[in-house]
Amino acid sequence: MNKIYIKTVGLVMLITALTSCKKFVDYNPHEDFQVTEQDYLKSESDYRSMTVSAYSPLQWLNQEYVVADIASDNSVAGGESASDVLPLQQIDDFINTPVNSTMADLWQVSYEGVSRTNYLIQHKTTNLAGQTISFAGKDAMYGEVYFLRAYYYFQLVRMFGDVPMFLDKRLTLVDAKTLKRTAKADVYKQIEADLTAAIAVLPPIQAQKGKITKYAAQALLGKVYLYENKFDAAVPVLESIITTGPFSLVADYGSMFLLAGENGTESIFEIQYTNGSPYYNWGGATRGQGNYAVQQNGVRGISSANAAMPYAAGWSTNLPSQNLAAAFSAGDKRKAVTLFDPAAYAATNPSFGLTFQVAPYKNTGYYNGKYLPRKGETSGQVELNYDNNFRIIRYAEVLLMAAEANNRATAANDVKALGYLNQVRQRAFGDALHNVTATGAALKQAIWDERRLELGMEGDRFFDLVRTGQAATKLTGFKIGKNEVFAIPQNEVEVAGLTQNPNY
Repeated sequence: MNKIYIKTVGLVMLITALTSCKKFVDYNPHEDFQVTEQDYLKSESDYRSMTVSAYSPLQWLNQEYVVADIASDNSVAGGESASDVLPLQQIDDFINTPVNSTMADLWQVSYEGVSRTNYLIQHKTTNLAGQTISFAGKDAMYGEVYFLRAYYYFQLVRMFGDVPMFLDKRLTLVDAKTLKRTAKADVYKQIEADLTAAIAVLPPIQAQKGKITKYAAQALLGKVYLYENKFDAAVPVLESIITTGPFSLVADYGSMFLLAGENGTESIFEIQYTNGSPYYNWGGATRGQGNYAVQQNGVRGISSANAAMPYAAGWSTNLPSQNLAAAFSAGDKRKAVTLFDPAAYAATNPSFGLTFQVAPYKNTGYYNGKYLPRKGETSGQVELNYDNNFRIIRYAEVLLMAAEANNRATAANDVKALGYLNQVRQRAFGDALHNVTATGAALKQAIWDERRLELGMEGDRFFDLVRTGQAATKLTGFKIGKNEVFAIPQNEVEVAGLTQNPNY
């Protein structure tokens, strides 16, 4: 399989460290370091390597997609006990505070991504030596950079609301103490600008699987418009993908979540993971090449003497809820893919002689079937290196977003909305007997409900409930005026002097 090798590049952190050093004017960094700013961004290869490093924080955001289901009615934290994965337990129970290591890490990772993209944008025209660097494909490469910056800011704004926004340079230690929070509307305005710039220069297809395309930028822009309630703007952007793109719904819903189904015909944007260079560092559990979240989803102690049994053991966190299970109608093929029931699996596969441990805490009977650990898909420290991409935007979601945009547009077009929605449902049921016929507000709710079923356990549910105003009625413990966003990490409040979100 063709994948981008995204390795942790320490150059940006090295640069930040050098910037903060206070030494004599005639200090030569080469006295301490072999490679410095003075040596970098002098060739096409340098620019392309730095662009690959700007992708890396995408991998490190893996806990965001776990959080977005645990904070919703889709799943519970699970784990070994009430004190296991405590940051996730607090999020699950809506008792999280500004001191939450998972949310602090997501903040830091997102801003690391921003800093890396800003460093490239800062030197887009000239490098540190004042030289103009020109090469074929540079504009398209910068389309990837603008998309990435938009993506990192989108994660920040939907997690934390108003967030510090800095552009066109990396964040230094001095800057960190002077930052102020930027209004959410202004952050979204910049996200729109970056994605528009990306769309103008990105190719529709990339030779290397996993690289960002024009369609990925259009899909993200359409999604951003939905978050801003700009439905009239969303319609043409999303429909352009439908009418001109090479995408189609995969006939077998479950196949696209297998290793062999990555980057397939339904894939518009995936976060790439790999394990070609085995990773062993527990101190950076979310920083490896592989997908750490896969290990979290697995069934505890699952084993079989039969080598044909495909699953590996995990930690029983992020357990799909009974509420999600009840949301599926009879005949919906997505249920068995989304919700893995080990007891039922053992009963239908008696030759495996399957054994497993019932989830010790908050057991629901279900596991995240889309991202279960499987044998032979990891290396090195096995828990840290699962080779399973996150499917971030699929064609099915584009259809559902286009349906919602048409239904909620100023001049609503429910005929189009129904057409897009029912394409998704026909794949789910294998027939047209379950097509939706509602219009207006009832159709809007049907589209929202379909998003839950189609995208279950893929890391969107909490944000969907917040943006559509349903969170307070769907989520026990959710407080209006507080839980729409997460707390600003306490360290950022203390060090940078940032204001805290209300009621934290």
